[in-house]
Amino acid sequence: MRNGPGAGLAAVSTALLAMNRQMEVRDVLKTIVASARELLDAEYAALGVPDDHGGFAQFVVDGIGEEQWRRIGPLPRQHGILAAMLHQPGAQRLDDVRKDPRFGGWPAAHPEMTDFLGLPVRDGDEVLGALFLADKHGGGGFTEEDEDLLGILAQHAAIALTNARLYERSRELTIAEERSRLAHELHDAVAQKLFSLRLTAQAAAALVTRDPDRAKDELQQVAALAAEAADELRAAVVELRPAALDEDGLVATLRNQVQVLDRAHTARVTFTCDGVRALPAAQEEALLRVAQEALHNALRHSGASRVDVTLTRHDGPVVMRVRDDGRGFDPESVRRAGRHLGLVSMRDRAAGAGGRLTVDSAPGEGTTIEMELPGG
Repeated sequence: MRNGPGAGLAAVSTALLAMNRQMEVRDVLKTIVASARELLDAEYAALGVPDDHGGFAQFVVDGIGEEQWRRIGPLPRQHGILAAMLHQPGAQRLDDVRKDPRFGGWPAAHPEMTDFLGLPVRDGDEVLGALFLADKHGGGGFTEEDEDLLGILAQHAAIALTNARLYERSRELTIAEERSRLAHELHDAVAQKLFSLRLTAQAAAALVTRDPDRAKDELQQVAALAAEAADELRAAVVELRPAALDEDGLVATLRNQVQVLDRAHTARVTFTCDGVRALPAAQEEALLRVAQEALHNALRHSGASRVDVTLTRHDGPVVMRVRDDGRGFDPESVRRAGRHLGLVSMRDRAAGAGGRLTVDSAPGEGTTIEMELPGG
């Protein structure tokens, strides 16, 4: 027998912690459903997130295998008991769902269910989803104690789901911001190439009759510039896709972005990595954002001819450095003048991930931004 309400506070606490540990909406939904089924000792559990068209944007089940779920067919619509849970405030506790007048039957491959307990997941007046269970083990159906426990789970599920949505929205906004920044970098590079291409083509046209050999040289330069512009446009197509941090990890993502910036600027931009592989998601995101801000400052404001990004780890903390040979600045004077150059946001990023940020710079001596995160 699974852990039921009698398992006590420890089991409930474990379930609530698991819900709030997830950050992706889909993972939160899965954790909510699995926790509810386990705690209330049910054969089946499900959670549906409604859309605006009478159906469900997401529907997560626990207790039904993938093959059987595939044979059941399309997601259910908002009707019958499901509609009641979305539009009525109270719980729906039934001894036999098949005898309820709102019951409309099952799809062919759907398992037969009898006793039923469900209620809405709410954030204030907004209904986030419908959470329900069926077929309590041991017979006897769901109890008032089960209903109270599911109510507690639903309240915490609303918090976890809202936090996950805010996290995903925040990440989408960050991705859009970084894509916009990359677009400007690439636009500048391509525009410069095309301007040179135009001037060189005009020079070649003027020389065709009076200096054919020189015109030939100019046309070869036109071909080279056109190839470079094509390379930049291909980079734009690749790099303006959504950020691939989740799929590719920090090292590959940072390497790709450095390569784009190296092509887009006259300054040499390099990346080296030693001893760093996968890190916790929060640390990877913080390192990436700090690197992007430091690179932006170096390439836009410092007049550097070289910017080097290094990421290292040797049996201890992870250390990232962004070092440039630009004009440098006096950090204290910048702070007093209220011109932060993104330093405040970088320090906040580092602190939020449990690390620290140091800035080493002086007029005429370049700048080094270093972020250190404790090893795990």
